[in-house]
Amino acid sequence: MRYYKLKSDFTKKEMRDFVINNILELRKGMRAKIPEKNLDKNLLIATWNIRDFDSNKFGHGPRLKESFYYIAEIISAFDLVAVQEVNKDLRAFNRLMYLLGPDWDFITTDVTEGKSGNSERMTFIYDVRRVSFKNIAGEIVLPKNRLIRGDIQFARTPFVVSFQAGWTKFNLCTVHIYFGSDYGDKMKRRKSEIAGIAKFLKSRADKNKENLIVLGDFNITNPEHETMKALTDNGFRIPDQIKERPVGTNTWQSKHYDQIGVRSKTEYFQMGDKSNSAGAFFFFEHVLTEEQFDDYKEHAAASLTKQKVNKEKDLAREENKANPDPRKIEKLKKAINEFNDEINDPVKLKDYYYRLWKTFQVSDHMPMWTELIVDHSEKYLNNI
Repeated sequence: MRYYKLKSDFTKKEMRDFVINNILELRKGMRAKIPEKNLDKNLLIATWNIRDFDSNKFGHGPRLKESFYYIAEIISAFDLVAVQEVNKDLRAFNRLMYLLGPDWDFITTDVTEGKSGNSERMTFIYDVRRVSFKNIAGEIVLPKNRLIRGDIQFARTPFVVSFQAGWTKFNLCTVHIYFGSDYGDKMKRRKSEIAGIAKFLKSRADKNKENLIVLGDFNITNPEHETMKALTDNGFRIPDQIKERPVGTNTWQSKHYDQIGVRSKTEYFQMGDKSNSAGAFFFFEHVLTEEQFDDYKEHAAASLTKQKVNKEKDLAREENKANPDPRKIEKLKKAINEFNDEINDPVKLKDYYYRLWKTFQVSDHMPMWTELIVDHSEKYLNNI
């Protein structure tokens, strides 16, 4: 990590001390939850949907400078991270990579076009000291006889990349499954996408005798839901620590959107078996906490003010039209009044900070990890 950038990014000592204390709290929290990196012995693989990184198209940002340090610090606790929701403009992403430092590299796709694609990239960030890219990467396009519900491809194309750490070669596939809604045709598509990628990868892993891990934002509702069964019934095993103690990965820890599935039939492949070998890290216990609202309320209010000003501009344009739409005018006035209420009411402002604003600073998803054992030398020696 390029911590020396803290000096130029936060020239006032009081602010710099505040950010450094937050970083230290993060580090303390991660040490208590996440396994220690052990040279040539283990590899920590994670998946993290970093909310709208970083277009600010929803107007709840932009991200503060300090937020990039918190994101980088969390990523640095792992060795290889699949990141979803990286946007078309890579300037913010490049800032993150700069903070991580020269030992980190990345592989990313082009953006997925179309409304459901949301102009997102699928990205892997990895520590080159711990894992190597094996020069094979590609987006998965289903053959005609395996299309989703018979006629469509994935909303956001899955991305599979080959890596090696120690003795272990493996393919890592990251997904961001279609969300839509919790019922009807859109839910059917969600389940079909999960089943589609699981069936395709299972067939491939078995045919080629690959070690294959699929991970990402599956938009799985809960461990007993059909969306989870679409993954597990098609041959992918959830790490025992997550299966036995399911963890919610959204802000309120009530949804199980993010998952990791494993498929392997090769001899030299082993997942960690300790209690902390898989899990999810709830970073809001350490940064942008509920108790820190007073430190951020001016930023939250400024975000709401910008959104209100944009609505006021929309209202002025509508009122100046030759044939203004009364319903649109009424809707805009109502939105402006609601923004004023949130800005001026401390209770509503705190609710906005907790419910939305801070999730656009870090994320509304928690990173989920699993530990891979990469030293199989004793097994190999015994075998020969």
